[in-house]
Amino acid sequence: MITVTPYLAAAADAKLEDWGPLEEALPNPGGEPMQTSGITLWSGEGAQEAGVWECTPGPSRWSLEDNEFVHILSGRMTVTPDGGEPAEIGPGDTAVFPRGWAGTWQLHETIRKLYVLF
Repeated sequence: MITVTPYLAAAADAKLEDWGPLEEALPNPGGEPMQTSGITLWSGEGAQEAGVWECTPGPSRWSLEDNEFVHILSGRMTVTPDGGEPAEIGPGDTAVFPRGWAGTWQLHETIRKLYVLF
């Protein structure tokens, strides 16, 4: 049997907790510090987790220690893997970033995503 929490049904409108400044943020001259908020819907063993994450615009650098599945609910960003081509992701798009993925995320506007770390 699968149990669905109210957060899953209303992820686009779910009230989120303040998670503070984004640690992966790059210097953003003249821009506001990137702020994150979210809610954890499920936690498993180790770093396994699923939830809703939101972040204000700006540049960030990522080097992933786990696999991450994302589904964008609102906002858009350009992701550029090291040595690869940029790709724009926006509402309705789904992506998987494998363990070891490294590159940049340029958030053009506040983004809200569903995520699963595994």
